[in-house]
Amino acid sequence: MKNNIVATTETRSQSKSNVPVNKGHFDLDTPERISAFHEKLGSGWSEYQDYRNAWHYYPTNMIVRDYPILVDLELASNCNLKCPMCYTTTDHFMLTVKRKLMKWELAKKVIDEIAGHVYALRLSWRGESTLNNKMIDVVRYAKEKGIREISFLTNGWKLNLDYFIELQLAGIDWITVSFDGVEEEYNKIRKPLVYEETLNKLLKIKEYKILNNLDKPVIKVQGIWPSIRNNPEKFYNVLSNVSDLVAFNPLIDYLGKDERIVYEENFSCPQIYQRLFVSSTGESMMCNSDEYGDEIVGDANIQSIHDIWHGENLNRIRSLHKENNGFMKVPICTKCYYPRKTEANETAQVNGRTIKIRNYINRKQSAGE
Repeated sequence: MKNNIVATTETRSQSKSNVPVNKGHFDLDTPERISAFHEKLGSGWSEYQDYRNAWHYYPTNMIVRDYPILVDLELASNCNLKCPMCYTTTDHFMLTVKRKLMKWELAKKVIDEIAGHVYALRLSWRGESTLNNKMIDVVRYAKEKGIREISFLTNGWKLNLDYFIELQLAGIDWITVSFDGVEEEYNKIRKPLVYEETLNKLLKIKEYKILNNLDKPVIKVQGIWPSIRNNPEKFYNVLSNVSDLVAFNPLIDYLGKDERIVYEENFSCPQIYQRLFVSSTGESMMCNSDEYGDEIVGDANIQSIHDIWHGENLNRIRSLHKENNGFMKVPICTKCYYPRKTEANETAQVNGRTIKIRNYINRKQSAGE
């Protein structure tokens, strides 16, 4: 599926591994709104700052926690859209991945085990999680069991006010809405969704939250950089009015087209110390970049999350990542955006603020390329 890669690394002196945390995620927002976002998200639990610190502490020190910090439960591996930049539209994905909805029994099994051990639960990965009609039940059950932060990513198609109220009453903490561009740019990328309809959904949610004095769930909107590049200020001004945080992501090589990839020197992945992915079938993958299941590290149907997390498969990958450029020995890692070198080659002007855009070297910033 993927062309041969010309692998290159930048040579520089380093005394320790390069472990980039939260790479590829950029806020388009003001410092004040970013701070308010985290205050809202952390309200109601005193360990919130410990949780945020853990995302840096464990990977940078290469410490394997007893349980992952967060577990990703893929409630759906299928999607109802065909966005041009998404790997779920490729023949390889459709031939390789079993597109299905996670069964309630499996979700319950995982939640029963991780409650009291794992801070956070994310209910999405490759597909559109709201396709699963057990979504509300999963959120409610996880909250009842004491999971502190529950979140998911959605394209927003089902996010009408009635459904939002159900999610809010069940206890959802954080909803991220993929929102690529404004007006016709959005319609082109996110069809058959319609810009005005999705924007109106977010407006009604904001009005409901204000009317009921609600901080949570926080609403984050994010778009791919090429969809907002022509007018980032307009994108921000429109979306900041209906959300708690506005963000963007440089376009990743989701379609596997890039050949001349430049890597960071001495990279070591943070995700193998942070989170564990459980797919809709129960198979566990090493990270979110393993969209096709090339590195299966366990099976949650028959294994515990604890056993998978401390298992031979993940420990082998961790050992490789401790070697100088050992990530190059794991094929899926050579295709990932995390070890890929970036450069600040663009800027965005938003209401007098200058925002640096760090793109991946030799990566086209055009949806579908």
